[in-house]
Amino acid sequence: MTFARRPLQRLVGDASPRTLWLLAILLALLLVAPAILGKYWLSVLILALYFAYVGQAWNILMGFAGQLSLGHALYAGLGGYIAAGLFFHYGIGPWAGVFAAVATAVLAGAIVGYLGFRFSLAGVYFALLTIAFSEFTRLAFDHWEWAGGAGGLFLKVDGGTDIVNLRGGPLLFYYVILALAAFAFILCRALLESRLGRYWLAIREDAEAAQAVGVPVLRCKMIAIVISAALTALAGVWNAFYYNNLFPETAFAVGRSIEITLAPIIGGLGTLFGPVVGAVMLAGLGEAFTDLGETLGIPGIKQIFYGLALLVIVMYRPAGVWPWLAGKLGLAERPK
Repeated sequence: MTFARRPLQRLVGDASPRTLWLLAILLALLLVAPAILGKYWLSVLILALYFAYVGQAWNILMGFAGQLSLGHALYAGLGGYIAAGLFFHYGIGPWAGVFAAVATAVLAGAIVGYLGFRFSLAGVYFALLTIAFSEFTRLAFDHWEWAGGAGGLFLKVDGGTDIVNLRGGPLLFYYVILALAAFAFILCRALLESRLGRYWLAIREDAEAAQAVGVPVLRCKMIAIVISAALTALAGVWNAFYYNNLFPETAFAVGRSIEITLAPIIGGLGTLFGPVVGAVMLAGLGEAFTDLGETLGIPGIKQIFYGLALLVIVMYRPAGVWPWLAGKLGLAERPK
């Protein structure tokens, strides 16, 4: 009996029964949501799940290992372009093309990580390195004819549902991103409960002290960026086939990287529920402010809202919304 409980214990850790009930109810609601919501609110929920997923991916590198990346659009863009290009030119479906997409992003992450960590770049200097690689890649794709160049790459839109080639309506993509978000949550929980996760937290708090007590700092940082890049590449593949188009100036834009970081920052860095809470806030309020901006004729109001949200969080909830909300609701999550 004890042995059978161990996998579950590794997954839920010391989560309270109330938290487990909340997870079960949330999953049940998400599974039946398409039958309840209209097309508009389903699209908002899809966006929230996307931000929750990429937020978890980024949170591994920054929230767990303490390495600031502002160029994560690099991995999403590479993942999307490789999978979409293979499908467009050779008819290779995304379920097969995703392996090449993830491998390319992992290679890029390994190069960025090695150059940054091997030469002890940290903080803003490592962040600038990630931005530089994303910008270099954008310029390269601007002139790469195979990827469509500056004119973009467009995927054919079919009327029916083809799961093999990931062609279909919002309902198909909703369940795919829901599965990805659930997978990322479970994976992050397992990582935090592992020895590697504890090494990451030690590095985040004090890399020199961690090195002094025998933590393999370089190796652990490399694992963090590789895992984060691989997960972000999956989001890029999903994004490419959901929107059916890719442009270098948007796929690798710094603004896209900033969007990836917002959910965990607002929700709570280094927490499991933080990216989820932050994604719901960003998607819901972001859409509301977009509609308000169109009604009032004020362009860019969504970006203004993001800036104000970050300002308020930094000033009044520097640890993020989730730790405060969890305390109010009695949902204990061990501090990370």
